[in-house]
Amino acid sequence: MEHHVYFWLKDEHQNDQDRAAFEASLDQLLKTPNIASGGWGKPSNTPERPVTDKSFDYGLYLRFDSLEKHDAYQVHPEHDVFIDASKHLWAKVLVMDVD
Repeated sequence: MEHHVYFWLKDEHQNDQDRAAFEASLDQLLKTPNIASGGWGKPSNTPERPVTDKSFDYGLYLRFDSLEKHDAYQVHPEHDVFIDASKHLWAKVLVMDVD
């Protein structure tokens, strides 16, 4: 299964220092056990289309070998460390999970 998370940063955190801190926390999160693969990025510079949403600041994508590994990731302490360290930066978070 795949876990996709989109983050919109608050206006006051749209600066190089806060972005660097957030990117470092994303890098650390990727080391959490049970993740088969993953990464993060910013909106791609693809052509504008009516169905494309580029309003987010960061996207995180994680692949898990099973739903059970995803569920274990959700309650892992490193996941909580990421949330606690970064949640003050977010205006909005959107999660989309797919099989």
